Amino acid sequence: MRRRLSRLLGLGFGSGLLPKAPGTWGTLFAWICFAWLDPILGERGWSWWLPIAFVAGIWACARTAEDLGDDDPGVIVWDEIVAFWCVLFVLGGEFSTQLGAFVVFRVFDTLKPPPIGFVDARVKGGFGIMLDDIVAAAMTLFVFAIWRSV
Repeated sequence: MRRRLSRLLGLGFGSGLLPKAPGTWGTLFAWICFAWLDPILGERGWSWWLPIAFVAGIWACARTAEDLGDDDPGVIVWDEIVAFWCVLFVLGGEFSTQLGAFVVFRVFDTLKPPPIGFVDARVKGGFGIMLDDIVAAAMTLFVFAIWRSV
């Protein structure tokens, strides 16, 4: 993880190196960071930070994957972090809403139903690593939009 900013970001500041289910650890790290950063950044700050984090993620994930010699190693979790930040930014809400979003997002990210699996299989490189999680985030938000409208 040392010596490269790309690895620091790509590996989610080390959260992707925790044993078993690195994506879940990365998502949990995102949730904790969001709780800490949200009062500091506010809506305007997140509106600036999320696109920057996404673009930085394309570079960091591509570089880290190249360093590790794998197209999309599980230890790369910056994609989960940015995607879940997007979910939390849009949903806001109570702890129970965020917990539900955590579970729904993890299910989508793990099972990769269409269109997530389609994106995961066909879009490669750093952009592909980031994009499939953004699609999982969008699907999570869609589930919550339906749930709230019912």
